[in-house]
Amino acid sequence: MARPTGEVSVRAKSARDRSRADVGSRRAERRVRHRDLSRTQLLDAAEAVFADRGYHATTLKEVADLAEFSVGSIYSFFTNKEDLYVNVFLRRGSEFLPGMRAAIEGSEDPLDQLHALVDFEVQYFRDHAHFGQLYLRSARELPGLADFSEVPELSANFDAAMELHAEVFARGQRARRFRAGDPRVLARLLSGLISAYQSVDPAVTADGDDAPEGLAITALVEIIDAAFRRP
Repeated sequence: MARPTGEVSVRAKSARDRSRADVGSRRAERRVRHRDLSRTQLLDAAEAVFADRGYHATTLKEVADLAEFSVGSIYSFFTNKEDLYVNVFLRRGSEFLPGMRAAIEGSEDPLDQLHALVDFEVQYFRDHAHFGQLYLRSARELPGLADFSEVPELSANFDAAMELHAEVFARGQRARRFRAGDPRVLARLLSGLISAYQSVDPAVTADGDDAPEGLAITALVEIIDAAFRRP
């Protein structure tokens, strides 16, 4: 028996509506992916130019040219050069902190966790050499940028990294593996040692050139062991 014409029309309309909704959803997803890709390309370009020229010497046109975008495109994602600069750090911070946490999950031994943190932090800068150069350069440039030290997200990322180091030291002290001392102070000392190593690591400073390694990472770990293990 044939279905009533009205029922067929309603079902057909419903199917067309679902099809249109699916097409609209796919288009929206493509727009989001395209926007995310564009933002990533701009951040990659900014990271490279800021690392090479520094904050003050960099222009948005240089960033746009490297990313093969217009300068106006940058303003569709970022308020100004300062906002772009901050977001370069925020992007890497969103990767770096989870990476630190993952590094210490492989062992419950505090000394192994300390070694894992050193390995991860050194390798992260090697894998992202432009960011490594920029991070090291920022220590000289940030004081000259108004209120950069007051950016809550950047401060929170740094504090979280130091807190994670401090937790490892506190755990090691309870296990009688690490020397006595305020874990937060030990965390800052560890960060300083790693930064000093990164500042002369040719895999970072030479941007991937085959320059000889001045000090093997195994030697860095031995120095850190000597500095922090319980006498």
